Amino acid sequence: MGSDARWMRVALALGARGLGRVWPNPAVGCVLVKDGRVVGRGSTATGGRPHAEVIALAQAGDAARGATAYVTLEPCSHHGQTGPCADALIAAGVARIVVACEDPNPQVAGAGIARLRDAGIDVELGVMAAEATEAHCGFFSTIKRGRPMLTLKIATSLDGRIATASGESQWITGSGARRLVHGMRANHDAVLVGAGTARADDPSLTVRDMGITRQPVRIVISRRLDLPVDSVLGRTAREVPVWLLHGPDAPDAARVAWAATGATLIECATGSGGQVDLADAMQSLAARGLTRIFCEGGGTLAAALLAGDLVDRLAVFSGGLILGAEGVPAVGAMGIAALSEAPDFDLIAAQSVAGDGLSLWRRKRCESD
Repeated sequence: MGSDARWMRVALALGARGLGRVWPNPAVGCVLVKDGRVVGRGSTATGGRPHAEVIALAQAGDAARGATAYVTLEPCSHHGQTGPCADALIAAGVARIVVACEDPNPQVAGAGIARLRDAGIDVELGVMAAEATEAHCGFFSTIKRGRPMLTLKIATSLDGRIATASGESQWITGSGARRLVHGMRANHDAVLVGAGTARADDPSLTVRDMGITRQPVRIVISRRLDLPVDSVLGRTAREVPVWLLHGPDAPDAARVAWAATGATLIECATGSGGQVDLADAMQSLAARGLTRIFCEGGGTLAAALLAGDLVDRLAVFSGGLILGAEGVPAVGAMGIAALSEAPDFDLIAAQSVAGDGLSLWRRKRCESD
């Protein structure tokens, strides 16, 4: 591994610390290196400000002059809540900048790199670009497709069931897998379930025992808001955000009751079948700043998301059980008659998790990748 790739790997690791807590901004990492020694490092702060470059420059102080900056995404060139990071790097006297990938945001889109080069700074683009694109896939998805990146998590028996015929599902996988799921929740902006899962399980959808300071938004899709307001979500909506995606026909009484809990109500269009239009729902979530969503089911919602080509990543946990054909399938009916109609994914990784299996998959031909 060359020295540029080595330091960019450090920057990517720093940036990953911000996943799930910096939306609507990307989770960027920056390392300043001088004479083979790190003089400053930063990652995008909680809430998206300040940016990684600003934090790294502040840490380096005068040592930034003549240093090389390794940044996982093109430095911004526009004025937002703060000044452009490109200008800050120029003012600090950084001699060289290594950028993993260009920012597709039309407000930047090469302008940051151009500004740095115009100032006489040596800029190299494309070091570990594939890894950086994966790290920023949620942000890129909102820019390119107008919707967040969505990871669908499924925990199944070996024969693809998520519950017995009687509905018993706790627990198909063990405590190690469940702890890893909490870690996955933590690096997404929001956790999503359908109304059926919310009613059946009364989940909290929070990250526990991880020491995080910013919980993901908890989202439920419920066309008519037919959810009990005295549920765990209703009782805790003022402590951890709850967003409810509903249709135009949600009763006024239910809207008033849920609004009183502190939940945010988001009206969405409905499709031909009368259910919430999931594409419209995802666009609404992107408009509110979300970039990464972690969906935990159930089977009907999973099928609808897959059928709508809205699933970008799959995390499939497999417990060592066989439940048989009478068990509840992990994914509901999709009306697929030919293999060519099936959603198609590439395997990214597979591993053992405390006796259970985990396979991670990426959607083929994903525009944000």
